[in-house]
Amino acid sequence: MPFKPVEQAKCPKCGKSVYAAEEMLAAGQKWHKTCFKCGLCHKRLDSTNATEHGGELFCKQCYGRKFGPKGYGFGGGAGCLSMDKGEHLGNTECVTNKPLDPNYN
Repeated sequence: MPFKPVEQAKCPKCGKSVYAAEEMLAAGQKWHKTCFKCGLCHKRLDSTNATEHGGELFCKQCYGRKFGPKGYGFGGGAGCLSMDKGEHLGNTECVTNKPLDPNYN
């Protein structure tokens, strides 16, 4: 019986064989350490900051920018809070944070 080499997994990024000493696991596939980079910013990834979408790897920041809620990270937070009471939507109720008890100090 002739010798048949063991079939090695192929890296989805470069298509070359991935050996045990250089493999990184993500998205159910084996990647080279040098190919294990974000698809947008090309930052090196590890198991704590790698996310996958459509077979491509992203860091968590780029994944949020590309696939997260639109507008996220651009002016969010207390700086964007509005004092709009919603009159244009038919809201006639006025809500206040003052206590109702006149004896409350």
